[in-house]
Amino acid sequence: MVRSLLRRLFLYTLILVAVSVLLVLMFRWVPPPGSMVMVERKVESWMDGKPIDLQREWRPWNELPDNLKMSVVAGEDQHFGQHWGFDMEAIRKAFSHNEAGGSLRGASTISQQTAKNLFLWTGRSWVRKGFEAWFTLLIETLWPKQRILEVYLNSVEWGSGVFGAEAAAQYHFGIGAPYLSDRQASLLAATLPNPRGWSPSHPSAYVSRRANWIRQQVRQLGGSDYLLHMR
Repeated sequence: MVRSLLRRLFLYTLILVAVSVLLVLMFRWVPPPGSMVMVERKVESWMDGKPIDLQREWRPWNELPDNLKMSVVAGEDQHFGQHWGFDMEAIRKAFSHNEAGGSLRGASTISQQTAKNLFLWTGRSWVRKGFEAWFTLLIETLWPKQRILEVYLNSVEWGSGVFGAEAAAQYHFGIGAPYLSDRQASLLAATLPNPRGWSPSHPSAYVSRRANWIRQQVRQLGGSDYLLHMR
C-alpha cells in the first residue's frame, strides 16, 4: 500500500511539473488570458455579494511606455535586470529588518510577483511560497526579462477590479497607457505596494513623495537605457 501511494504521489508530481512547464512555455509567446488573482477577486466578489467587473486589456511590449516600465522597476525591483528571480541582498536586509522588530518588510522581485499574480493565490503561507519559488525559477529560465516585465505590467492589480497598465491608465487618468506622463507613470508605480488602498489619481502626501522618489531613482538607474541591458 505504501509503495502504491508513493508511486501515485510520484506520478502526480511529474504531471504537475509537466503541466506547469508547458503552461509557462506557452505564455512566453501567448498573452495570458487572465491571472489567478483576477479569478480570486471575482470569487471574492461573488461571496461578498458585491459583483465587480474586471477591467484588463493586453498591451504588447512596444506599446507599453518606457516611463512606466522604468517607474515600476525603480519602485519595485531595482536589481531586476541582474538577478535570476531572487534578490538575495534584499532578502537578507528584509530578514535583518524584520528580526530587529521593524515593520514587516518583504523582498519579492518582479519575477516573484509575476509568478504569484499569474499562477497562484494571494496570502502568506509556506505552501504558496514554495509554488511561487518554483514558478519564479520557471519563468526566469524560460522567459527573457522583457517578457517577464511585459506580463507583469499587463497582469498586476491597480485598483479594485483593475488589472494591467492599459486598464489602470484609463481608469485613473482617462488615457491609454502609451500616453502616460512621467508623473502619472510614477504615481501608478508608487501605489503598487497597496493598489486597492492607494490612489494614483488622488494621491496622498505619502504616495506623492514616493512618486517623486521613484522619478529620482529612474534617473539614477539611467532611464530607459536600463531596459537595453536586461538579460
